[in-house]
Amino acid sequence: MPLAVYVLGLSVFALGTSEFMLSGILQPLARDMGVTIPQAGLLVSAFAIGMVVGAPVLAGATLQLPRRTTLIALLTVFGLGQVAGAVAPSYGVLFVSRVVSALACAGFWAVGAAVAVSLVPVTARARAMAVMVGGLSIANIAGVPAGALLGQHAGWRSAFWAVAVLSAIGLVGVIALVPRTAVPTGDERPVLRRELSIYRDKQVWLALIGTALNGAAVFALFSYLAPLLTDTAGLAEGSVPTVLALFGVGALIGTFVGGRVADAHPFGTIIAGIGASATVLALLALTAQNSVAAVTLSLLLGVTAFATAPALNARMFNVATAAPTLAGATTTSAFNLGNTIGPWLGGLVISAGWGYPAVAWTAAALAALGVATTLVALRLHRTKSTSRLVASSAGTPRHTTASATGTAGTVDAAHTAETARTVQAAGTVEAADRS
Repeated sequence: MPLAVYVLGLSVFALGTSEFMLSGILQPLARDMGVTIPQAGLLVSAFAIGMVVGAPVLAGATLQLPRRTTLIALLTVFGLGQVAGAVAPSYGVLFVSRVVSALACAGFWAVGAAVAVSLVPVTARARAMAVMVGGLSIANIAGVPAGALLGQHAGWRSAFWAVAVLSAIGLVGVIALVPRTAVPTGDERPVLRRELSIYRDKQVWLALIGTALNGAAVFALFSYLAPLLTDTAGLAEGSVPTVLALFGVGALIGTFVGGRVADAHPFGTIIAGIGASATVLALLALTAQNSVAAVTLSLLLGVTAFATAPALNARMFNVATAAPTLAGATTTSAFNLGNTIGPWLGGLVISAGWGYPAVAWTAAALAALGVATTLVALRLHRTKSTSRLVASSAGTPRHTTASATGTAGTVDAAHTAETARTVQAAGTVEAADRS
C-alpha cells in the first residue's frame, strides 16, 4: 500500500475525532451552553449536514484543481474551524463552526478517497479505503475517548483545541508525503457533466440509500451512547471514555475484517454487517439496563458497523467508475445523510419521553431497512445486465452492457497526469463487485 494512503488515513484520524468526539462531551457541553441533550445532539447533525452538502459541492468545484493543493486548502480550513469552535461564545456560533468544519471535512474525504483509490489497482480499492476508514476507527479508539477525558477534566473546549493540533500535524503530513499531480488536460480533463451522468444508474442510488441507512442506524444510537450508558445502564460518567474506546476497538477490528473480505464479497459483507448491526441494536434495546450487556454490545456494534464501511465505499466506486471524484463525494454524502437523520430521529424519540432504549429500537429498524435495500440491489445485480457509464476516448459517456462476473476496463480514479486515461470496456466495470 503506498505511503500516501496511510498519510490520508492519518489526516482522517483528525477529521474523525472532531466528527465523533461530541458523543463523549455531550453532557458537559450541554450544561455549559445551557441547552438540552437533544439540542446538543443537533451539533452532530450540523456536522453531518455540512458533510452532505459539502462533499458533492466541493468535489465539483475543485474538479479541475490539483488534488494535493485542494487537500492542503481544505485541511487548513478544517483546522481553523476547530479553533472557532474552541472559542465559540454561544451555541449558535458553535453550530456554525461545526458546519464550516464539516464542509472542509467533506471535501477532504471526497478528494482524498479519489486519490487513495487512484494509487492502487481496482482489486485493492476496498483495502485502500479500509486504511482511510481505519483513521476513523483509531479516532474512536484514541481520539474520541481522549476528547471525553479532556472534556471532563479540562473543559469541552480543550477537545476542540486538541483536534486543531491534530489537524496541523495532518497538514504537515499531506504537504510532505502526498504526491504532486498535474491538472489533467485534453481528453483526460475531468468534466462535471460526465461525472454527473452516474446518477442515471439505479445501482448508484441503491448504494447511496443503503449507505445512508447504515449510517443512520449507527449514529442514531452512537450519538446518545453516553447518556444511555449513564442514565439507563447506570454507569458512572467517568466510565464513558472507556466504553467509547471499546467501541473504537470494535471499529478497528471491523474495518480490518471488512477490508480483507470486501473486495471479493461486497454484497455479502454489506448484508452480513448491517444485519449483524440490526441484531446488536435490538439486543441493546432489550438489555440496556444491564451495564455488562450494554458495554459488551457497544463493542460489538463497533465491529459490525465498521465491517461494512470498506465494502460500501468500494461498491460506490465500482458502480460509478466513470466518475471517481463524485463517487467519493456521493459516498461521503450518503454516510453523513444517515449521520444527520439518525441523531435527529434519536432526538425525537428522547424528546417524546420514550427513553434511550427506544433509540436503540429505532436504530435497529433503520438497519433492517438497510439490509432490505441491499437485497434489492443484489437482486437487480443478479437478474439483469447492469448498465454502467464509462468514458469514451472523446470524453463523452457511453453505456456498456455488464456481465455480473466478467472483467473490466476502468477509468482511473484520480484523473491525474500519471494515471488518468480512458480505457475501453470489454466486459463489466464492476469486476470486484461480486457477492
